Amino acid sequence: MSGKVLVLNGVNLGALGTRRPEVYGPQTLGDIEEYLRGEFPGVDLEFRQTDYEGEMVAWIQASANAAVSGEERVALVLNPGAWTHYSYALHDALEAAKVPKAEVHLTNIHARESWRRHSVVSPAVDAVIAGMGAEGYRAAVSYALSRLGDR
Repeated sequence: MSGKVLVLNGVNLGALGTRRPEVYGPQTLGDIEEYLRGEFPGVDLEFRQTDYEGEMVAWIQASANAAVSGEERVALVLNPGAWTHYSYALHDALEAAKVPKAEVHLTNIHARESWRRHSVVSPAVDAVIAGMGAEGYRAAVSYALSRLGDR
């Protein structure tokens, strides 16, 4: 049974490339997906983006349930966007998901506004990568793949 890495992107990340490119960079999510597919040929990567918190929670729960039932081996790479700072619903869904999980941020959230420096999501994941731009996604996917055999 091969593994899959589900790359989940949260609120406002669909606007990458046009929303504050001086902060978040010029790349769109499509650009990041294309980059990752080139870096990881043959890897089952699935990309999703939503501005709806409940939909994100449902994706996390479905992937965790598939892993528990033995349907597939899955790892999560998650950029929660602004939900990072206040979504206890995401925290709880991630905490319950017994799959490899990495949180990724394009910017260094610890070097930004004080309210961005705290993540309620981080305690529920295995790794946090921040401040590397799109390269952070590559690091997170690499990490997630390395952990797929561990669980």
